[in-house]
Amino acid sequence: MTEYSVAQNFDQYFKIKFANTKALRQEAFKIRYGVYSAELGWEPPNESKMETDECDEYSYHCILEHRSSGMYAGCIRLVIPPSNEPELKLPFETHCLDSARKEVVDTSTLPRGGFGEISRLAVLSDFRRRPNEKNRPYILDESTTGNVFSVEEQRNFPNIAMGLYLGGLALAEMCNHVGIIVMMEPRLNKRLKRFGLPFKQIGDEMDYHGRRAMFFLDRKDFEKELTPQLMELYQIIQNDLKEQIFLLPHTNLLES
Repeated sequence: MTEYSVAQNFDQYFKIKFANTKALRQEAFKIRYGVYSAELGWEPPNESKMETDECDEYSYHCILEHRSSGMYAGCIRLVIPPSNEPELKLPFETHCLDSARKEVVDTSTLPRGGFGEISRLAVLSDFRRRPNEKNRPYILDESTTGNVFSVEEQRNFPNIAMGLYLGGLALAEMCNHVGIIVMMEPRLNKRLKRFGLPFKQIGDEMDYHGRRAMFFLDRKDFEKELTPQLMELYQIIQNDLKEQIFLLPHTNLLES
């Protein structure tokens, strides 16, 4: 029997896209609104039905396309304050800096513009239907319900968050970052660690849309511990993003 491949199955049904145009970025903002505002109530409603903040102006965005339907299933962003505008803040610096464990990693010593934060992970409810689990913007368990998608497609739903995180990490690698900050649930970190992503907790747990903590992934540690299946998926996503970015007709990655 052929061994099940997380990477090949994920790639069969989903594709990570670099949101380099205003229209594609707005698709990400609509997903975020649908999850964070309309569904979970974490952000206030608005007439545009797009959820945005000041960090979006200096972020790179990825969206996840469901190949057979053309629907955009999820999104994530990599926030990068420009080195020539050091006053611009990362999200954790605005909301979570008081929880930082500076004795583990002091982010103030990292080069401005040389590190970023992955944030705003969101997956539409159609792609994370599950029993007995609410108030979460993505799926972590292996159970799904509903008959909109095939059983094989639903099997990939728990890997959507993983694929989106790998998209953010691929962008960070292309930007030559020294490391990445993520605010996430400790249970998500446990899942990522099982796949070989050695995020280090650098902040105390706090109540920020649920129990979350600050984590850091040093670039020199990335790829060292990835499982073969996750490395295969990362390489697929990285190659897809590189092809999309390097084929752009200009050097500025973000089109107005």
